[in-house]
Amino acid sequence: MKVTLAEFVSWLEELIPLSFQEDYDNSGLQVGDPGALISSVLLTVDVTPGVIAEAASHGCDLVLSHHPLIFRPLRKIAGGSNSEVCVASAVRHGVAVYSAHTSFDNTASGVSRILAEKIGLKGINVLSPLKGRLFKLVTFVPGSHAAGVRDALFAAGAGNIGNYDRCSFNVSGDGTYRAGEGADPFTGSIGEYHTEPEVRIEVVVPAHIKGACVRALLAAHPYEEVAWDLIPLDNEYRGAGAGAIGALPEPLAGAALLQALQRLTGLPVIRYSGDLARTVQRVAVCGGAGSALINDAARAGADAFITGDIKYHSFMEAPADMLVADIGHYESEKYSLEILFNLIQKKFPNFALRFSGIKTNPINYYRYD
Repeated sequence: MKVTLAEFVSWLEELIPLSFQEDYDNSGLQVGDPGALISSVLLTVDVTPGVIAEAASHGCDLVLSHHPLIFRPLRKIAGGSNSEVCVASAVRHGVAVYSAHTSFDNTASGVSRILAEKIGLKGINVLSPLKGRLFKLVTFVPGSHAAGVRDALFAAGAGNIGNYDRCSFNVSGDGTYRAGEGADPFTGSIGEYHTEPEVRIEVVVPAHIKGACVRALLAAHPYEEVAWDLIPLDNEYRGAGAGAIGALPEPLAGAALLQALQRLTGLPVIRYSGDLARTVQRVAVCGGAGSALINDAARAGADAFITGDIKYHSFMEAPADMLVADIGHYESEKYSLEILFNLIQKKFPNFALRFSGIKTNPINYYRYD
């Protein structure tokens, strides 16, 4: 079974919304004809000329990467940079490229979540929730239809707050209107000033589903002209954000945690700061370059923080009583491809899926024994 690239992207972005990405990022479709039919996907952390060649050689229609192929705008495509070479090669071979970067980082079930699970953490939550991704949807409904409108909004995904769902605020009042010529009023007559007992309903709506929630409202509401407000909120959206935090099943010495990380990642060495003799149980993680979340981890009561690309001064500024470990950028993100593989396999069971066999991590480790 083949689907259009646009259909695949639409499905993927319902699970990994582009609205979750950071302002500086360029997640999304990088190369490809939205109308093209696809049925095979190559998964990779990075896009390199070798990865594009690999996709072409295996007949893959789409390369699905974590890091964007086009991070900064291209002024030309003349083979002068890795991105230019890849774009030209992808177009030449008819291979589409889609990248899920910080949109996937900030998805609650994404990059950091699977890293936390691989480490063995339980009770996992988002470490640093997103802000500015919530709206309050307000509408006014005849009392006889209030329950139906609420149910439609809840079914569309509105009204979720933390571990609670179907959350709403309702207050009764009077709505007034006068129907003009050509109107079809729910109650009342043309030219009549009418008062209708109504219920004001308020629900919280995540930004990435606000369109679906408004459509659900309009479909369920009995009025032909629906009054509704969509108000941006600055509240934290705990359903998405950077990093993850949870707890080990049993306390471990810091040294034992580092040994477990070495076994997991295959790294010959791990950069760290802190006391390895200190016991740790509450652990925060962030796939990729997450040193900006060290203070978030400390505020959340983490005994240890695990990420990649930690700078010298970030180690220096970390709390003395917190173990901080750098397991590498690539190593902390590579497991996220398993999530994408499983999602695609479940939705499109006839798709041909493969992980790239190309080593895209540019970093090597030298040990002199």
